[in-house]
Amino acid sequence: MSLDPSVVGTELPATELTLDAGRLRFFAAAIGETNPIFTDLAAARAAGHPSVPVPPTFLFAIELENPDPFGWAAALGIDLRFVLHGEQEFTYHSVAHAGDVLTATPRITDVYSKKGGALDFLVKHTAVTRADGSLVADLKSVIVVRNPGVTS
Repeated sequence: MSLDPSVVGTELPATELTLDAGRLRFFAAAIGETNPIFTDLAAARAAGHPSVPVPPTFLFAIELENPDPFGWAAALGIDLRFVLHGEQEFTYHSVAHAGDVLTATPRITDVYSKKGGALDFLVKHTAVTRADGSLVADLKSVIVVRNPGVTS
């Protein structure tokens, strides 16, 4: 089933997350980040940070905090068995730190097909803001949906 282009502009449920230093350290270790500012509060403060900063790419994980993080896809008729992660992009505006309360607000910004409809692409942009409304980052993700009934 092809994606309906009328979903462009759809705002998806926002997710709020209070950043925990232990979780940020764990994420830094998981991605192989060795800079001590991401794991050691003293090193972070010596580098001018008020607390441990968010490691690269962590902001992508905020939306996974929803109880049903892919419910929006199922609501659009997307069968997750046929989904691939196509692209991820981060535009940082400010540094977030442990203790910050962040909100990720996603919306669908584009839908297009390739290979005669065998592959659909859904583009989602997410604004990540602090509790005071200041912008932390803009995220872009593209998922690829294979349509098994369509041959190119």
